Amino acid sequence: MKLGIVGLPNVGKSTLFNAITQAGAESANYPFCTIEPNIGIVDVPDERIDRLAEMYNPKKVTRAYIEFVDIAGLVKGASQGEGLGNKFLSHIREVDAIVHVVRCFEDTNITHVDGSIDPIRDIETINLELILSDVEIIDRRIDRVKKAMKGDKSLAPELALLERVKAAMENGKPARSLEYTKEEADIMKEVALISLKPVLYAANLAEGDFADGVDNNKFYKTVCDYAAEENSEVIPVSARIEEEVSQLEAEEKAMFLEELGMSESGLDRLIKASYKLLGLISYLTAGEPEVRAWTITEGTKAPQAAGKIHSDFERGFIRAEVVAYTDLMELGSMNAAKEKGLVRSEGKEYVMKDGDIVLFRFNV
Repeated sequence: MKLGIVGLPNVGKSTLFNAITQAGAESANYPFCTIEPNIGIVDVPDERIDRLAEMYNPKKVTRAYIEFVDIAGLVKGASQGEGLGNKFLSHIREVDAIVHVVRCFEDTNITHVDGSIDPIRDIETINLELILSDVEIIDRRIDRVKKAMKGDKSLAPELALLERVKAAMENGKPARSLEYTKEEADIMKEVALISLKPVLYAANLAEGDFADGVDNNKFYKTVCDYAAEENSEVIPVSARIEEEVSQLEAEEKAMFLEELGMSESGLDRLIKASYKLLGLISYLTAGEPEVRAWTITEGTKAPQAAGKIHSDFERGFIRAEVVAYTDLMELGSMNAAKEKGLVRSEGKEYVMKDGDIVLFRFNV
């Protein structure tokens, strides 16, 4: 999973990126200090992997991971080349989802490119630039389809779809705000519009807001209301808290978060929300050689899940031996789970569930 972190300059984007990836991207109080997109890989925290590792004492432990891409601060006019322009819009086209960092704190020591704090204005500035860059893409696609239709009238539904999407975008609505049939969704995947990508808003709050209660922050509440209208989710974070947390050992981290009245870090909340946003789950494989988490889309059937490990597993799939993580932990061993009849033999139509522990049988 690749997540692109976007936002206006000086909203805390690179500070947040540094904290959650500890990758050391440059962060400074002036626009465009992020020139090239910084990339950081983050392991997905998963207590199930830790407990399975204790049970099997494997030679290797492999967690699921997320790739974060810190993209340069966009400004009004970026789609026409202002600021760092289209080059950086192209980086956003490569990600699976967008984490839109929105400034929800006041600090006279940190400049704002528009001179004042207004999260809705900031969101709409970014959204408009993404939409405008998409209009160019969809215009080119419409031209190609019109030319192709001279010899192939079957493309008429695609043309109607593209024109419907363009009309919505010209009214300031992102492509993701429309509803699509499965066939239309398949066409839109090929068009690769930025405004079609799912968005998660990261409301960057001051440290004190978590102790006082995030709902008391008026800026945060306006972002929540805005996101609700477009069925997006908002995660409250504090880039400064994440920066401090990233430098602590696990025990110190837990105590620090508890003092702030937080049960988990902003990174943990962000990862959970990202999985939900993209409809992802993890199944697990466990044994002495390796304990590993495998990320798949919700609704994936057993043979396709096996294919994540190796294409031969999918091609020669026979069956999947499955036990639920909770059952294995309750009984303490795979043998005990088998004795209780809780290790199931599942066929090609089995739909994988989050936390399934699986051994695939195959033959090629």
